[in-house]
Amino acid sequence: MSDDTAAQGTGRGRRRSASAKTEGKRYYRIGEVSKLTGVKPYVLRYWESEFRWMAPTKSRSKQRLYRQRDIEIIQLIKRLLWEEKFTIAGARRKLQELGVGRALDAPQLEMALDRDPRSQVRRLRMQLDELRTLLR
Repeated sequence: MSDDTAAQGTGRGRRRSASAKTEGKRYYRIGEVSKLTGVKPYVLRYWESEFRWMAPTKSRSKQRLYRQRDIEIIQLIKRLLWEEKFTIAGARRKLQELGVGRALDAPQLEMALDRDPRSQVRRLRMQLDELRTLLR
């Protein structure tokens, strides 16, 4: 399958994701990713230079092609920078500490972002209560 065919999505091997309102395509162009994530294309290009985990493949025509995992990483970086108010260096450090794979797991990220040990314990208790309810 060529890059251009992959960018259009052929229907084979499509994965559905409820987190990003995607159509199950395998590859997304930068404009589509910008609309899905709410991050401007020039910001995405800048983040590529700052975060080594953002490395979309490129087509023969040099267009960036993002996968679902790339979109998830973008949403994670956006959350760290815009919601949690990390600096770029701080977000990069946090991702290095946690590892990108672990950081994509939302409950672990929330625990890692909590600086107050009491709120960590409260959150952990809530999660344990939810598990206890599910097991009954």
